[in-house]
Parts: sequence; structure tokens; C-alpha cells
Amino acid sequence: MLIPLSFKWDHTCSYCGAKSVPLQVEHIKAKANGGTDRISNLTLSCEPCDKAKGTKEIRVFLAHKPDLLARILAQAKAPLRDATAVNTTRWALYESLLNLDLPIECGSGGLTKCNRTQRNLPKQHWIDAACVGKNTPFLLKVAGVVPLLITATGHGSRQKCNVNAIGFPCSKPKGAKKVRGFQTGDMVRSIVTTGDKQGIYVGRVLVRASGCFDIRTSTGRVQGISHRFCTPIHRCDGYSYDIGAPYAQQSRTQAAP
Repeated sequence: MLIPLSFKWDHTCSYCGAKSVPLQVEHIKAKANGGTDRISNLTLSCEPCDKAKGTKEIRVFLAHKPDLLARILAQAKAPLRDATAVNTTRWALYESLLNLDLPIECGSGGLTKCNRTQRNLPKQHWIDAACVGKNTPFLLKVAGVVPLLITATGHGSRQKCNVNAIGFPCSKPKGAKKVRGFQTGDMVRSIVTTGDKQGIYVGRVLVRASGCFDIRTSTGRVQGISHRFCTPIHRCDGYSYDIGAPYAQQSRTQAAP
């Protein structure tokens, strides 16, 4: 029950907006007053707000906060389609992996945060991924690890031309998707040996019908690079890939187990 509620209320106390604090299930209409355990009567609250509300009618408790009252009542009636889809997919994936006889364990966001906090590690996605589950080793060796950063970039737009803020065409019709064997989004390495742009450039390419491409590198965008200097590294698959900064220090002060 707590997982769908956390999605629905954004892991936040619905009364004061507090985050990163222990939250508990709160009955909007108290059970002492006939409230039920239906999802539409449940929200999340921190302990101080839970004690302050007690068994009061929510309209009385939030009498001086009409906007907050209206938002909570509206959000309480909102369906849980997204959370239900995520939860169903999660368990279907779990059962499929069990059939492969792989060692599987379930975790939670709270357990991940607890593991990370005990090891005095910073909040980063790749470090969180290493802190999932009960079998996370206490001495987690992350010093010097270099993460691979993957970002969803999509496969471009199906629009025939670019449009302005109000939807009117503001460019010529788009050219061919592929030019000289390259398409926008490909990862390339360009070694320019002549001209005023000599150097080595690595990044995503933006193709031009002229054959002179733009390359978006980690330091900026380089324009007018001939296709003759480009070598494909990775064909466009809807994602971009970058090397993140290594975690240089394993632990500032190891917490006690």
C-alpha cells in the first residue's frame, strides 16, 4: 500500500510538504469518524502533522488553508494508473527473472537511502544503483569507479519542418535523414588534419545536406566539420553516452555497522 501512496503523493507530507523525513499513512477522514482504508481516503503525513490533525475533520484542520485543502481533496480522488502500471511491470519482471534461476532480491527506496547513508556516500544515481538491496556490502568499493552516463535523446521529430512557439513553420523542409552514411544522433570521432579547425572531436553529429556536419562534444558545439573526417563510433539508438566523473574518495568517515 505504501508504494502506490508514495507515487501518488510524491514522497511528501501532504500537509506541510516535508520531504526526506519518515512518513506514515494518514486517513483523510479519521477511522474514528467512520473513515475507511480505501486508497481515496489515504494520504501521507509526517509525524508532527499526523499528531496535529488527530481525528479532526480535514476541513476544520485546514480551514485557514483553502488552497491546500482543495488540492488534497482533488489529489485523493486521482487514479493510480501510472503507479499500478509500474508495480505490475515490476512484479512481472521479477517473476520472469526467477524463472531463469538468477539470484534476485527485492529492495525499496528507503533501504537504498539507508545503505547509502550508512556508507556516507553522496546522492548519485549510479551510487544508488550499487546500494540497492540487503546484500549491499558495507565496504562498498566505489573509489576510482568511472560511471557511464546514459541519457535518452529520442529519435528526432517527425515534423517536416521546424515550427515557432505558436506552431507556424519557421524553416525549410527537412532534408534526407541520412547524409553520406551518417544521421543526426550518431556518435562520431572526427580527426581534422587541415584548415583552422584542426583537432580531434568526439560527440553526437548533426548532419547537413552539404556534407559539413556539426558535432556536439562535451565542451560545446563544433560547426562545419566535413564528413570526410568523421568515423562512426556508435549509430544512433535514441540515447547519448558520456563518461562521468570518477568518485575519488571511497568514504569520508565510515559509519558504524
